[in-house]
Amino acid sequence: MKMIRRSLIVGAVGIGLLTSGLAQAQDIKPRLIRFGYGLNEQSNQGRAAKVLADEVEKLSGGKMKLRTVGAAALGSDVQMQQALIGGAQEMMVGSTATLVGITKEMALWDTPFLFNNTQEADAILDGPIGDKVRAKLEEKGLVGLVYWENGFRNLTNSKKTVAKLEDLNGIKLRVMQNPVFLDTFKSLGANAVPLPFSELFSALETRAVDGQENPFNTILSSRFYETQKYLTVSNHVYSPWIVLVSKKFWDGLSKDEKDVLIKAGKTSRDFERKDTRAEAAKALEDLKSKGMEVTVLRATEAGRMREKLTTINAAIAVNVGMDLWSETQAELARMRK
Repeated sequence: MKMIRRSLIVGAVGIGLLTSGLAQAQDIKPRLIRFGYGLNEQSNQGRAAKVLADEVEKLSGGKMKLRTVGAAALGSDVQMQQALIGGAQEMMVGSTATLVGITKEMALWDTPFLFNNTQEADAILDGPIGDKVRAKLEEKGLVGLVYWENGFRNLTNSKKTVAKLEDLNGIKLRVMQNPVFLDTFKSLGANAVPLPFSELFSALETRAVDGQENPFNTILSSRFYETQKYLTVSNHVYSPWIVLVSKKFWDGLSKDEKDVLIKAGKTSRDFERKDTRAEAAKALEDLKSKGMEVTVLRATEAGRMREKLTTINAAIAVNVGMDLWSETQAELARMRK
């Protein structure tokens, strides 16, 4: 009888431990990561955010989950950057241009007419130069994961055709909250007005500003054609986005968790660039069908703009550091040979 009683007790204890273990396992929740972005869910940015979320969940076996929040619902790029630095938000994607006030080396990507094509951009951004610039963010409480593509930026406005340098005179043009963009368009004759992207459509609709500059995809997905009649294909700046992680959050992750984000980030980058480029040509045709008048800036006029911006480029070189500037120019010259 004692043997039977002892067996029953041991069995009950075993079942209790098993039940407790299962309960604890059920209590383990996946690590939730808030990922904010500015455009809507149907945009190229929104599609890539979904790919990133799916990859994180897949690679982590469900132990990590990204909750993607678009349409600037978590704030403007600048507001989200500050939330990441403070540890109140985990991840985001946004323009490199809005980071210049945090990390001056980011101004390198704002250089007018820096890249001739996307192949040059990919090589520089994904290579040692891009890595050096990303690494600078860690000093400021941010981790740069990968660069996505926003694309070559182009001008739109509601007032007139912009076919030459002088046509920019008098146009109240929204630009990003970035000193290089401000100085660039002031030098070209426009009345440059810094505004967060989240306020842009309303400003265009109420005619608080006359125009803006963004890639075709963003112009289309944000429905700027509803307020803008004239589009100039200027390709004046190649604009990257960057996927950011809060360093406070990053430092609390295990090596395996960091590897998941790095691998998922690269997968999302490759998808996003391919998707963005495939969409760009179609977006331009769609904008034409929406009634926008499209003007392609002639090479001679682009050259005149470059000449007007010589002092801007010199200032960028000093700001980002002559070593970084010279290394970038040397690498571009090497590729162009």
